[in-house]
Amino acid sequence: MDRLLEEGALDAFAMPVQMKKNRPGAVLTILCKPKDAGKFAQLLFTETTTLGVRRREEMRQTLSRRWENVETRWGEVRIKIGSMNGTVTNYAPEYEDCRRIAAENHVPLKQVMQEATRAYTVLSPARLP
Repeated sequence: MDRLLEEGALDAFAMPVQMKKNRPGAVLTILCKPKDAGKFAQLLFTETTTLGVRRREEMRQTLSRRWENVETRWGEVRIKIGSMNGTVTNYAPEYEDCRRIAAENHVPLKQVMQEATRAYTVLSPARLP
């Protein structure tokens, strides 16, 4: 999964499945830009045991995104903010920032995430949904 993301996939995930003849397998889904589909098919053929790839186009709708930084007692955390028509509809602390801070300070990850969220809501209550 890390390699797919490093190569430019928008997202990637695997789900365990029962294949024909009751063999265990996995369905690997890679979300990418249409222009990158051939590159990812090539990667799957060279890096996995698959003999075939199914491909389809999906429509994707996203919120406008921006970042703000908030200060927690353990350090700075980026908050990803999603907006629609200029109104904040979603916000979340950046997982990797929180994971790093939690490990460095030996505190639970959820505690760092909760404090970062609280810091954002206290600093920016007028912008919240």
